[in-house]
Amino acid sequence: MPLLMLKDVPRYECLRKAAERYPTMELSASETFLNLLRTADMVFAEKGRYLSQLNLSQGRFSVLMLLNNCCEGPTTPAALADEAGVTRATMTGIVDTLERDGLVSREPDPHDRRTVRLQLTQEGQAFVEGMLPGWFKCVSSVIGPLDESERKTLVDLLHKIQTGLTSAPNLKTESPNSTES
Repeated sequence: MPLLMLKDVPRYECLRKAAERYPTMELSASETFLNLLRTADMVFAEKGRYLSQLNLSQGRFSVLMLLNNCCEGPTTPAALADEAGVTRATMTGIVDTLERDGLVSREPDPHDRRTVRLQLTQEGQAFVEGMLPGWFKCVSSVIGPLDESERKTLVDLLHKIQTGLTSAPNLKTESPNSTES
């Protein structure tokens, strides 16, 4: 579920007035940011519509894709949780559901009896293989309005934002009630 659903991005005039009230607000940065959020919400919703046709949640889809892309064979639930950016408890719930549906199996690690490994079952592999053509069609329809050059530019720009986010110091929020000394 998206964190923020922006049905309408505020008009430029609205943003300009806000920039007059808040000197730290960069007008073009705010406009860009809000448009990025709106687009992300729309993409997330489109992905959700496709996955709901398959009775899949976002989490279950992510786990299936991660297991499908595992080149080294079975992997641990902890490694999948780290890769998916979820807690281990959340991963356990997702894996329980996928296992109940016969798409994933838990196998003991032959080298460490305390560890369990996950892998797609034959049914899970067939499910993923059957789902992927529709998934790639969904992806193509979302990105379809962009030509090849625009796609490359967008990827480059998104990488630039991602790099900035990973290298920037964590921002501390100031309490609205705090006073400066």
